[in-house]
Amino acid sequence: MASRVIPVDPFDLVIFGGTGDLARRKILPALFRRYCAGQMQPGTRLIGAARAELTDASYRDFVAAALDEFDIVHNHTDEQRSAFLADLHYVRLDATGEDGWERLAGLMSRDRIKAYYFSVGPSLFGPLAERLHRHGMADAGARIVVEKPFGRDLETARDLNRTLAQHFDESQIYRIDHYLGKETVQNLMAIRFGNMLFEPLWNSQYVDHIQITVAETVGVGGRGDYYDRAGAMRDMVQNHLMQLLCLIAMEPPAKFDPAAVRDEKLKVIRALDPVSPAEIVRGQYLADADKPGYHEHVENPASTTESFVALRAQISNWRWAGTPFYLRTGKRLRARTSEIAVVFKEAPHSIFGAEAGRHRNILTIRLQPNEGINLDVTIKEPGPGGMRLIDVPLDMTFTEALGPDAEDVPDAYERLIMDVIRGNQTLFMRGDEVEAAWAWTDPIIAAWDADEAEPVPYDSGSAGPEEALALMHRDGRRWREIRV
Repeated sequence: MASRVIPVDPFDLVIFGGTGDLARRKILPALFRRYCAGQMQPGTRLIGAARAELTDASYRDFVAAALDEFDIVHNHTDEQRSAFLADLHYVRLDATGEDGWERLAGLMSRDRIKAYYFSVGPSLFGPLAERLHRHGMADAGARIVVEKPFGRDLETARDLNRTLAQHFDESQIYRIDHYLGKETVQNLMAIRFGNMLFEPLWNSQYVDHIQITVAETVGVGGRGDYYDRAGAMRDMVQNHLMQLLCLIAMEPPAKFDPAAVRDEKLKVIRALDPVSPAEIVRGQYLADADKPGYHEHVENPASTTESFVALRAQISNWRWAGTPFYLRTGKRLRARTSEIAVVFKEAPHSIFGAEAGRHRNILTIRLQPNEGINLDVTIKEPGPGGMRLIDVPLDMTFTEALGPDAEDVPDAYERLIMDVIRGNQTLFMRGDEVEAAWAWTDPIIAAWDADEAEPVPYDSGSAGPEEALALMHRDGRRWREIRV
């Protein structure tokens, strides 16, 4: 069951920050994989732009080294690699000055799609947009790709949106969240809206609660300076987890197009109740025998920034009234895993006596690792000796379901970059959606700042603070185990 590849017309793509870590690890390998898959046509021009003193030849050497380190293309040929590298160009450019802009403008084609990937810090978004406009590169065929963070709070998000809107129409702005490009996330919409089996049950009458977990085994590492100013709430909850919550909770759109999908996601955010301090747990990981703790990583022993957040959210609408959504994310936890678990209610009456209340259906959507979906169903345990019930999963792990073809499924950045070229904004965030997310998040952060409470310490390699377990226990529920 190989995925069908639909080629896109030749295009120009400029990667601002073309020598940076994101370009090296994700963007350039993603483009190479799409090239090897036959999705990129001959004549496509890829241009790296940064302040480093490089030539076209030395930039190609830089990209070749990145492909050696991060590329996972199977069975590509030397000819494909050489042809891809030949399409690469480099412009030394000052994002806040004038050096390099005339040369960049001279490289751009006037009769094709032009995409500009802002793989730089948010402080450069405005200067880049302004110079693209001033040098005639912001015409109707231009698109800009903006990486998070989309502001630090509601005020800065509004400022950023206003700045970009001075030079580009909203239809030209692609705010990228790589979680939305994952195959399983898109399959979530297919499961919900393409199967009669689930949609009638997708409401508070049948769903007991929903858990969304994004757990990481790594600490903040080399991102200490940024992370200590952001924290888990800004870095993960406000964007990644919020987007997953929206896709789980939104109403069926009238049709599958960008405006309709994003309208429904916005309604979910606006229906979120404020979260009280009693419904949130913040944590900070401790050092272990061979790894530093959070304070050592950020080089700030007085830091009160959280590396872990667990919270209970409520959506005040007819579909979800009374159904809690539990969100959890953290660094240096027991395992690296991202999943959404839809926990259905127990059967209203059990005919099985002592087995009553011990079994329930759970739909689990795994984003990483081992992307896939499984549904826990209750069956009779095989063998004689009475009616003993067990839960077994109906499993669709992509690597098992697709076999060798699973290697060819595009990763998130591959899919999203190609969506930019095709002009499909379905999997990208709209400006009002970003602002609504900050409007919900800001009061939570403001309450922390006013209270001056310190995060709860937790052991590295654990499931997080004990207080997070209590958050669920007092509701008579428990978190799913964090495991690979």
